[in-house]
Amino acid sequence: MNAKIITLPGDGIGPEVTAEAVRALNGIAAKFSHHFEFEEHFIGGCAIDATGTPLAEATLDACRNANAVLLGAVGGPKWDRGEVRPEQGLLGLRKGLGLYANLRPVKPHSALAHASPLRADKLAGVDFIVVRELTGGLYFGKPQGRFDQDGHKRAIDTLEYTDVEIRRIVDLACRMASARRARVTSVDKANVLASSKLWREIATQTALAYSAVTLDHLLVDTCAMRLVVAPASFDVIVTENMFGDILTDEAAVLVGSMGLLPSASLGAGALGVYEPIHGSAPDIAGKGIANPIGAILSAAMLLRHSLNLPREAEMIERAVDRALSDGCRTADIAQAGERVLSTQAMADAIIERM
Repeated sequence: MNAKIITLPGDGIGPEVTAEAVRALNGIAAKFSHHFEFEEHFIGGCAIDATGTPLAEATLDACRNANAVLLGAVGGPKWDRGEVRPEQGLLGLRKGLGLYANLRPVKPHSALAHASPLRADKLAGVDFIVVRELTGGLYFGKPQGRFDQDGHKRAIDTLEYTDVEIRRIVDLACRMASARRARVTSVDKANVLASSKLWREIATQTALAYSAVTLDHLLVDTCAMRLVVAPASFDVIVTENMFGDILTDEAAVLVGSMGLLPSASLGAGALGVYEPIHGSAPDIAGKGIANPIGAILSAAMLLRHSLNLPREAEMIERAVDRALSDGCRTADIAQAGERVLSTQAMADAIIERM
């Protein structure tokens, strides 16, 4: 297979972990006689410095014409005070590519039970995926902004969803559940928000087309509690943009480190953006200690969802599992006395096991 992959390393540790994910993909290409062409562009803070905007139109066009996009991380204190923010690049990328669904699988590794604050028995059987709506809700609502009125500073954000946006994300969740354990949990705040009342109504209607799938509804605060007390009860969670953003960061605690979790942002076609869920971590940037696993597993999701190469994706995933089972650790997941590997050394360990 020939494929063009745009890399957007971004800021902080983004370039470090993206480089290791590219090495893993090159390893796959060599083993299976694929040809992956990589083309690097700016996004986020480094794009602001280079072009004045967090996402140049030329970068967006390059992504549109690629088979997949591999992204690192954006942001940092350097750009916190400006009106133009690195995170606007992410929002523009998702909207510009029509990527309405963010997939975040959560499956703790048995060798890392010590890294989670939950008891090992709470982690037994945990294997779920969060399907987060990505292009609607508060992050894209209009109007929004800050202004002065009657001598007071005010700010406004608007939470808006349409039936079309809700139906397509719930439909995707139901299709994914059909290939798993056939349980979908739709998360909302229907006891307070009009948008959530509509969400619950449309979710219920959409799930009727999937007779084998069981749909239940949870308020977001109840879901946040159950992620801690009964995480194994979930199969597929589907929710709106901001709730999904918060709940997936909470779910990262189950596996022990945000550095371990990948994500995929998908739309109607095969093109997707793949990135670890962690941020730019500027405090450790350049030290060679970032965990590359989330980025490498994101590369595996790229192979599976955009390039339709499930065997190759599974090779990376099994190599990660073996490396962790063999005791390979970066600083964020190591116990006292364990040997700590650098970013590159951890990637070496994974690639050797492919």
